[in-house]
Amino acid sequence: MHQTPRQIIADLQRQLNESIAERDALQRQLADAGAQQAATAEILQVINSSPGDLAPVFDAMLARATALCEAPRGLIQTYDGECFHNAAARGLPGLGEPIRPIPGMALHRVVSGETLVHIPDLTDDPLYRSGNPRRRWIVDEAGARSALWVALRKDESLLGVLVIYRPEGPPVHRQADCASPELRAAGRHRD
Repeated sequence: MHQTPRQIIADLQRQLNESIAERDALQRQLADAGAQQAATAEILQVINSSPGDLAPVFDAMLARATALCEAPRGLIQTYDGECFHNAAARGLPGLGEPIRPIPGMALHRVVSGETLVHIPDLTDDPLYRSGNPRRRWIVDEAGARSALWVALRKDESLLGVLVIYRPEGPPVHRQADCASPELRAAGRHRD
């Protein structure tokens, strides 16, 4: 069947639009890969400059993770087999007490084996609705609305958790690098 000039132009325009969209996607992937490499290099530099002292490493990891996720708040917590302890915090002062995970908490889900726990709306979560003081403070006082817990594991052992909190806006997991290979390589989550 013979195409009219209008059909040919429309087909060429469609092909051009598809090519532009593919190019843009590849450019985003390259930018993401560059950001991941830069983050990894930054963390390795901190590790090399502070042998034996993990506090600067945790701070650098958290700073990079919150920046990649465009999140103003986050935590890294270590796990001793019973409780989670804050190792680094951004935008969440006053959360110094150890946390024993209980059913209903994202931390409990992590201890139970989940690698990622995402709560897109913390006000719609049963822990918030039950009046849990910590969850209420994080939402009502600190302004967190969406959260992602990433378990930090070595082999099968849970070492801790990385938590990213975002205010209203896109859910944490929609951000380009929040579950990037470098964050997963660092471990696998928190409440």
